[in-house]
Amino acid sequence: MYSYEDRIRAVKLYIKLGKLIGASIRQLGFLTKNSLKSWHAEYERCLDLPRGYENPKSKYSLTQREKAVGHYLQYGRNIAATIKVLGYPARDSLRAWIYEMHPQLHTRNVGRSDGLARPPAVKKAAVIALCTRKESAKALTQKLGVCRPTLYNWKNQLLGPKVSPSMKCRLEPSSSPEREELQRQLESLQLDVRRLQLEHDLLMRANKLIKKRRASTGKS
Repeated sequence: MYSYEDRIRAVKLYIKLGKLIGASIRQLGFLTKNSLKSWHAEYERCLDLPRGYENPKSKYSLTQREKAVGHYLQYGRNIAATIKVLGYPARDSLRAWIYEMHPQLHTRNVGRSDGLARPPAVKKAAVIALCTRKESAKALTQKLGVCRPTLYNWKNQLLGPKVSPSMKCRLEPSSSPEREELQRQLESLQLDVRRLQLEHDLLMRANKLIKKRRASTGKS
């Protein structure tokens, strides 16, 4: 499932970050804790990793894996929601399937939350929240975890610059079920933003700890 390059890069980053598993996985954007530990143990024994990599047979068929990944991509790219709807697999398994079938999704920008590419459904929910808000735009951007220009750019892309980003704008009439679905999308967005912010905070804290350890080692 993972190439030699992916595995050796993961192990070297793990060592570089002081063998902090959480920080390593967050920066890589893929992988599981047990896999990283296993690869590191192998690397310490042999000073390298085997070029060939046998992938254990999955208990899920190719059709099931493709269905799960397809659902993830089609409905907001939400891993938890996909698992809840389908009833399978584990989070780590679904994440691995996604990166195996769509390697380009490996790329992540962990330094700034605004740099993360948001799926259309997330942008749509954010713009609807902007145009139906009862609070200031500043308060909303703080909740969503995006900067004000980014939010207004999304509004201009989806609704055009002439639509007022306030309650004065007139959205197309929608039925009650549609409004409920939009509310659910907004709640999901807020959870995703909170998760991304937590990952960012944890990574920054890990980096600070690494710098302190290096500084302490240098002094001694």
